[in-house]
Amino acid sequence: MPDTKQSLGAERQHLDSSSSVIVGIDGSRAAVGAALWAVDEAVSRDIPLRLVYVIQPSDEARLDVQVAAHEFAAAERAVQHAFTAVESTQKPVKIEAEILHAGSSPTRALLKAARSAAMICVGAIRLKDAGQGRVGSTAAALSASAHCPVAVIRGSDPRPAHPDWIVAEVDGSLASDGVLRRSFDEARLRGSPLRVLTSWHPRFTDIYGTHAVADGNRLAKAELDRRLMVWRRRYPDVDVRPVVVHGNTLTYLARNAKSIQLVVVRRERGNGVSDIVGPLGHAALQNTDCSLLVCESGTVL
Repeated sequence: MPDTKQSLGAERQHLDSSSSVIVGIDGSRAAVGAALWAVDEAVSRDIPLRLVYVIQPSDEARLDVQVAAHEFAAAERAVQHAFTAVESTQKPVKIEAEILHAGSSPTRALLKAARSAAMICVGAIRLKDAGQGRVGSTAAALSASAHCPVAVIRGSDPRPAHPDWIVAEVDGSLASDGVLRRSFDEARLRGSPLRVLTSWHPRFTDIYGTHAVADGNRLAKAELDRRLMVWRRRYPDVDVRPVVVHGNTLTYLARNAKSIQLVVVRRERGNGVSDIVGPLGHAALQNTDCSLLVCESGTVL
């Protein structure tokens, strides 16, 4: 059985999140899938996996003690279910669990809980407040604002039957080094091939000839290959290949989504990650198990 650091009897106690992987729990299958995916993240760092349920009291609960007790009991059941699922992996993971009461916003409570966490993971379907055509406003807000990497997990099987790709989206800046480091670590952790993706656009909008596109792809690939040389030396056990896209990254993801288990992106990409966690990304990745890891920028020496 796993090394359980803390039982559910201490849920009400505030826990230190400075060295934990946090999972947002809400009673959904997606949340349990996120917890199972996060197990390897916690084990690889030798830190606890912390299951956090945030209660936003209903108007009735604010006035009726019995209703409040019912809502807390539902939270306990959800956390217990996720707790049991994690234990069933029989991996040496230390489990913590906590139920928080949100003053006004569950998202704000999770952001506060994750302020110094190693990572926060949530299910892609919904965290109570998901809207139609997007992974959920909680996931979107965490992806944009959390002080740590955010994993938005689709699917319930943390170990796919086939070693599907991990895709890292980078640009020409050193800020993408954080993405490369995270993606190589994930590929090694999960025994998966890595595809490092970069996209380019012509300087002049009227240049779309076949030769111009082929030349642009060739030059971009050569540059990316040179950049990956140092990473290949650091991670000789990782199967990594460069991928060059002329145009939109989402088009590539839509075409290959069923072969991709995880996309790693930088939080500051373009106008943020709203295109991936919003309706466009939902349309590209729906009906797949393609998850998203939004990570910090950073130069790696």
